Amino acid sequence: MVGAVWLALGLACVSAAMSAPVAAQSLPRLAVSENKRFLVQADGTPFFWLGDTAWELFHRLSREDAERYLRNRAERRFTVIQAVALAELDGLHAPNAYGERPLLDNDPTRPNEAYFAHVDWIVRKANSLGLYVGLLPTWGDKWNKKWGVGPEIFTPENAEAYGRWLGTRYKDAGVIWIVGGDRPIESDAHRAIVAATARGLRAGDGGAHLITFHPNGGHGSAEWFHDADWLDVNMRQNGHTPDFTGHYDKTRVDYDRTPTKPVLDGEPIYEDHPVAFNAKQLGHSMASDVRRPLYWNLFTGAFGHTYGHHSVWQMWTPGRDPVNAPLMPWHEAIEQPGAAQMQHGRALMESRPFLTRVPDDGVLVESRVPTAMPGTGRYHFTATRDTAGTYAMVYAPVGRPFRVRMSVITGARVKAWWFNPRTGEATIIGTFPNSGERTFTPPDAGEMIDWVLVLDDESRGYGAPGAPAATP
Repeated sequence: MVGAVWLALGLACVSAAMSAPVAAQSLPRLAVSENKRFLVQADGTPFFWLGDTAWELFHRLSREDAERYLRNRAERRFTVIQAVALAELDGLHAPNAYGERPLLDNDPTRPNEAYFAHVDWIVRKANSLGLYVGLLPTWGDKWNKKWGVGPEIFTPENAEAYGRWLGTRYKDAGVIWIVGGDRPIESDAHRAIVAATARGLRAGDGGAHLITFHPNGGHGSAEWFHDADWLDVNMRQNGHTPDFTGHYDKTRVDYDRTPTKPVLDGEPIYEDHPVAFNAKQLGHSMASDVRRPLYWNLFTGAFGHTYGHHSVWQMWTPGRDPVNAPLMPWHEAIEQPGAAQMQHGRALMESRPFLTRVPDDGVLVESRVPTAMPGTGRYHFTATRDTAGTYAMVYAPVGRPFRVRMSVITGARVKAWWFNPRTGEATIIGTFPNSGERTFTPPDAGEMIDWVLVLDDESRGYGAPGAPAATP
């Protein structure tokens, strides 16, 4: 009886704190495609998720700085900004840029209107720039104090109430819900809290927005929630490593699960991050380390990709406590080359039929030494094609010659291109008869410089890879 009274009082507080929903910014609703592999807009247009991890965006940036950041990402053709309402870095106690904390007395049923007014402003600004917000209701240490700064404040009852409140507030905004927050599911209580949050969100927004789950490193949402009716999209965190084997190959594992659900890597290795959290031995990552996971994930079945920078996720500036040795302030880090190069992967995917693309390493001919071709570690080659055989692509992370089966293309003649992942430029190689196997050698033979081979059915008349073109 006492618990029921407490919950009723909490729900009343949430209701009292409710303000008008954040106005829509004319972004189309998103849905899962008919074949359950991709996301589409309301009119069926393919949606490419190009995300950025800005976990501390609401918590640490002023409106002026938030706009600077969002404009930078819009210019680089990002489509989703992933940010957390109850942030990881002491998000309950350290106030935002305006001195506001998110909850009154750390009670999820008593959200602070002044704090969420700032969240509202950022969501509206992002939407006005064409950016969806991948909105995490909370970071995971608020329900599972595996590490980070708690305290644990959630129960299934107050999680559902908080989710309903958020869902109602943002039901008309351009958001995608991301429950969880980098923590494992270690008990029935953890599972119940996450499920209750999702249930509340869906009740609040009437099912207007997609829901996924952000797991801890090396794991995916499918491990705990694949069969949950609220989980629209499987998200992985393949981890802060530059190697394909044992990490990014897990994207294909989730792609092959049944029932079929879209899959995405929501946190790969960040740019300028200590490699595998071991900077003393392995140093810090660079642009090439973040490009490889982009193409590995896309070519093994992901419908989009998330980029991250080690300074940007924590919005680090001198004077703040750094987490794992960031190399530069966030406002310098947003100019790093890896961030600008992500858009080339998006352009490449959008320049060919989108909703029929499948992973297929069978395009590649395995060599006498398989660890060389298709390769392993950071030297793994991978391939994709469309189901009709009108095009195929091979990602070559190094300048090693490789052989392909031309028969994956259905036309009589095959037009071949090199696509440069660093610049987005395409160069014609030539047109060849569609027969047997053919060897291709990337332009920088022997160098650790990546390329994409694009093979087209010449009769389709596709434009240069990366150029605006293809219909779904």
